[in-house]
Amino acid sequence: MTTRIVPRYKLLLRYNINPETHEAYYTFIMQEFVPSLQALGLYMFRVYHTAYGKHPMRQLEFLAEDLEAVRLALRSSTWQRLEEKLKTFVSDYSRKLINFRDGFQI
Repeated sequence: MTTRIVPRYKLLLRYNINPETHEAYYTFIMQEFVPSLQALGLYMFRVYHTAYGKHPMRQLEFLAEDLEAVRLALRSSTWQRLEEKLKTFVSDYSRKLINFRDGFQI
């Protein structure tokens, strides 16, 4: 069943996937990271992959309806654990919270 929300905020996660952890990274993202963030009220929106250039390889976008949902999620021990585990699979990690606008944003 699809959950419908009215997005107001977008959480951007940008990074490069470490080649030696590629398979473990995908397992973690699909089986743990995305479902756990959804349970926290942050919903996967888009994933971008950079094939060339000097930008990070991956950009994940998560949406939230209100700022309080984002604040609660980012303060949770679940988020802290997930973010630390994600960092073991990637390099050049950054995150940014912005106002939602449809389309690509950096």
